[in-house]
Amino acid sequence: MTIQRFSTLPFGTTGATIPHAAMAPSHSAAPQEHTQDRDADFFRVLEQNGLVLNKPQLEAVRHYKGPLLTLAGAGSGKTSVLICRTGYLLTVHRVAPSAILLLTFSTKAAAEMRDRIARLPGLSASAVQQLQARTFHSFFLQLIRRHGNQLDIFHETRRQHILLKQIMRELGIQDTYQPETLLSLLSSYKMNIVDLDGLPTATDGEREIKSIFARYEQWKQENGKIDFDDVLLAAYRLLKQRPDLLQSLQQRFQYVMIDEFQDTNYLQYELIRMIADPKQNLMVVGDDDQTIYSFNGARSEFILHFEKNYPAAKVITLDINYRSTTAIVGLGNEIIRHNRQRRPKTLQATKESAAKPQYMRPHTTDDEAGQIITHILHEVQQGIRSYGDYAILYRSSSNSRAILEQLVLRGIPHIDFGDGQLLYEHWLIKPVVDHLRLTLNRRNFDAMESVLPSLYLNREKGMEIIRRQDAARPKKGPLIHLLSLPDLKDYQKDKIKDRLALIKSLLPMKPAQAIIHIRKTFYDAYAEASERHKLTQHKEMLKELLDELETSATRFDTIEAFIAFIDDVLAKNSDQTRQKLQEQGNRIALMTIHRSKGLEFPVVFLIGASDGSLPHSSALDADRMKDVYTKESSSQKSSIALEEERRLAYVAVTRAREELYISSPSQYRGKKAAISQFVLAAFKQTDGQADSTAVKSVLPKVNRHSSKPVGDMETVLAWVCTSPGCIAWTRIEGYKETKLTSKPCPLCKSAMEKGSKVVPV
Repeated sequence: MTIQRFSTLPFGTTGATIPHAAMAPSHSAAPQEHTQDRDADFFRVLEQNGLVLNKPQLEAVRHYKGPLLTLAGAGSGKTSVLICRTGYLLTVHRVAPSAILLLTFSTKAAAEMRDRIARLPGLSASAVQQLQARTFHSFFLQLIRRHGNQLDIFHETRRQHILLKQIMRELGIQDTYQPETLLSLLSSYKMNIVDLDGLPTATDGEREIKSIFARYEQWKQENGKIDFDDVLLAAYRLLKQRPDLLQSLQQRFQYVMIDEFQDTNYLQYELIRMIADPKQNLMVVGDDDQTIYSFNGARSEFILHFEKNYPAAKVITLDINYRSTTAIVGLGNEIIRHNRQRRPKTLQATKESAAKPQYMRPHTTDDEAGQIITHILHEVQQGIRSYGDYAILYRSSSNSRAILEQLVLRGIPHIDFGDGQLLYEHWLIKPVVDHLRLTLNRRNFDAMESVLPSLYLNREKGMEIIRRQDAARPKKGPLIHLLSLPDLKDYQKDKIKDRLALIKSLLPMKPAQAIIHIRKTFYDAYAEASERHKLTQHKEMLKELLDELETSATRFDTIEAFIAFIDDVLAKNSDQTRQKLQEQGNRIALMTIHRSKGLEFPVVFLIGASDGSLPHSSALDADRMKDVYTKESSSQKSSIALEEERRLAYVAVTRAREELYISSPSQYRGKKAAISQFVLAAFKQTDGQADSTAVKSVLPKVNRHSSKPVGDMETVLAWVCTSPGCIAWTRIEGYKETKLTSKPCPLCKSAMEKGSKVVPV
């Protein structure tokens, strides 16, 4: 592993200006500034209790009648505004507590709001108790419960998966669709108020999915169950069928407030709109720059076009960030400003930058993981930081493979806020690994069971014949007993024989070669079977996971060594998983950017900030993706997808309070990768280079005839092309390359010779 130092500029931005946000005015609204006699005492008491509001916050809190959109930038104190406005309505305007409805998305956020409202000065316990500060689901569940719907909530994900697998077996299409994908698709239909009767049936796949959903819904009905999506759908239908009930809710809830409005889907929006009408005393708080849940139905147009639906709406922007330093806020500003579909706002900061964001350009994700963990260990051992100060964020769960392996193997305290599943345990990856296991031990019965679906054979029937036949006539490779299955067609027998030959042929190969061979021979085609895996971006996710397995395997020379490594990681992870708790504690936090929204950490590492990872390859090829609800043209889909990816980058950056590190591996799953265009576009060039919203890659400008460093530069060993018209060069990486005398140029194929280059540190 090549040790690299962090830099204050990304590679390729020589001469660029480091972004910094402007400092917000140091003064806040002092008590004497409150000129409205009616509420002066309220704000004085707040300030005496440490709640000092700036002018936009005061304006939002004072809003009394009519619709209000509060655009709350990252770290701008939106929760304080919601809490104080609730207290303002209760204390100053004497609004009845039972007339206020405050909705948010998570149980934790709702509990925090209730707790903070209860601590506001001058509010009685009984007033707080009457207030409805709830999640969407808990509020509407209470509503349908009061009006006769007593069905149990079917919320255990594992049981839902088992039921869907059982239904697929009954339909004869087992191992075709993954339960989590089906549940996500079904949820998307429900959140867009699409009935089962309205589902598409143009292809075999669509008809299969409709049949699965019909049986799933029938089972729930027969067993007295509803799921969380059904709660909102049942409430919507109830209010449509009972105008009298809707009218009573409208009369009761005179003031409606919605937190995290950018995460609202169509069904939730309709429920809000129905209750808030006709008075329209609706306050919504959110940040269009943090709309990152479109896959869950969140629609940015609700916040972007709020005034279209509410022409009398007032819009207030909270643009002071109280969380992060000027350098972190400034970087976030420069990243997000390139989005076109957004409400313009530039955040100010309240904390001077003690440290600038740092950038790293490691060779591979394994180098990236090693260098980050070494850095963290050094700081913890020096007493500079504790493990609980750190969060490692990434675009997709597969991006955590390298970092998670090293944390597990080195026994470093950490908590994975994902599904807790290692790459090698994933349903798609396990069969490939089990083919390698069978290469080492053809009598591994657990591995045999795993590979049967890829032969399009039923697991239960296949294993029953293998075990029965092998008990009578043991074989070195019991998979051969599959040839005894009744009613096998000749082509099926040929496939079994081919698979047996393939398993034997893998042994002398390196593990990465073996995986490539498995994929090319049959597994990629199996994983992408027909149009069944074209649900949303599922196909791209499958390729991503298999590419990551290949990348992992390149570190090993033998299949035996790779399998031993996998077993070691799985065993250690199993031991650590049993000790895991939900709270971070003094542990490094690992999570996707999606999971991190709403959270903050002293130190954030954003890993995998390279094109193909962030922005994700699915966004770069969005015009080829098939989604459930996309009426846009190919170019529109590409733009929409890329802007959401940029919002993800913005969310990741703005999670950091004190320090931010961004790492962009130069190789991503075996291929060259440019530094994320979002990162590069944030830096204004001072040497005449154009500022672009879609920077592909930028090489530093260096003098070929001088090795003298310029600014924050260093000299590195490099292969330099000898052809007069070619400017190609690459770093000399690793011990093996130092022993070579020359190598071919990757561009013109001429000989390259050893030399040096001046590059940013």
